[in-house]
Amino acid sequence: MSKLSSVAGVLFVLANVCPIYSHRGGHDHGSQVPLANVQDFAQAGTSGSQTWLEKYGKQIDQPFSGPLSFSHLPYARCLEDESVEFDIAVLGMPFDTAVTYRPGARFGPYAIRSGSRRQREARGYTLAWKINPYELGSRIMDCGDVPVNPFDNALAVDQMEVAYSSLLARSPVGGMSTRASVTKRFAKDGQQHPRVISLGGDHTIVLPILRALNKVYGPVSVIHFDAHLDTWQGYPGSVTEQSTVTHGTFFYLAKEEGLMTNTSIHAGIRTKLAGESDLENDAEVGFQLISTDDIDDYGVVEIIRRIRARVGDSPVYLSLDIDVIDPGLAPATGTPEAGGWTTREVKRILRGLAGLNFVGADIVEVAPAYDNAEITGIAAADIVHDFLSMFLSSEPPKPHSPWAHAKDEL
Repeated sequence: MSKLSSVAGVLFVLANVCPIYSHRGGHDHGSQVPLANVQDFAQAGTSGSQTWLEKYGKQIDQPFSGPLSFSHLPYARCLEDESVEFDIAVLGMPFDTAVTYRPGARFGPYAIRSGSRRQREARGYTLAWKINPYELGSRIMDCGDVPVNPFDNALAVDQMEVAYSSLLARSPVGGMSTRASVTKRFAKDGQQHPRVISLGGDHTIVLPILRALNKVYGPVSVIHFDAHLDTWQGYPGSVTEQSTVTHGTFFYLAKEEGLMTNTSIHAGIRTKLAGESDLENDAEVGFQLISTDDIDDYGVVEIIRRIRARVGDSPVYLSLDIDVIDPGLAPATGTPEAGGWTTREVKRILRGLAGLNFVGADIVEVAPAYDNAEITGIAAADIVHDFLSMFLSSEPPKPHSPWAHAKDEL
């Protein structure tokens, strides 16, 4: 028999056996759902009498869907609707026209809100804090963004001050766990005031914020997480008054205006300096300094102790530049510096600050154009969640003890 005949024979057998196998044992057609039934099911909600609400319930937002508000919180244009009430407001300040290196932080509020999409009120409990800040009686609202002018910095700074002052002037709802006595205790008018978490924007936004806070509380202590001092007097070429207002000079200007106490402190500093003169100027502005490397030499607990001892019992404003975190973990920022703290270390320090007299906080310098897979926006959003927990806690949480009930089987 020739090779050609052999091949022809094999093909003949396969042609006859395969259909039989396919029919008898390949698939159990009796277990398959006819396509018509699938179509009937798909059409049942529309061709029948049931509406979406009757059949499926509320139109919930998935983590990847719905209007973009921080952690899917209720959203309102609080600056124009003066009837909106809240205890804590999340407010975007998309300003970035006073930077010295890379712009893009005007998209920071968007990136932080986008990074918060997997967060929500119903799943806000964390092992670290042992609380859900959304279930402690406070009304937390996303108040949208200040519509800052991108062409005139003097106008934009005034807009941010007016916006912040407008929200501070609202009467808070006064939930049982808002720690409202903190604001009442330090306010010049003896009244309770809401608190605001600002989403930057470049760091210049802190100047109008401190101006607004000063009207209510007077000078405040500042806890400043950053790779840079931000207390410089000015930059070469700053020949006009407005050109001296930048994201590296605002603390110096705040000191000149009497907006801060002499009990402020930096944490995470690692920038290069002109020399000892920068440090001397920084001390005159009212800051003590914790460097990035201090975490290796003294540890997290000592850093927390130093911060708490520095600000004491004064009203406290916390400002966190995302570049305090190493750019390998948070690359989306305008002035990255190598060798920063990890996200976990920053979060651990923040937990240790709970119970201080916080009157406000911000997170700034998130510039998403330089991000990868939203890792900076996600980190920033998680830190805002820490801010909420920090505002509403009377003391730092106790360490988690996963082995408390474990048995030694050895």
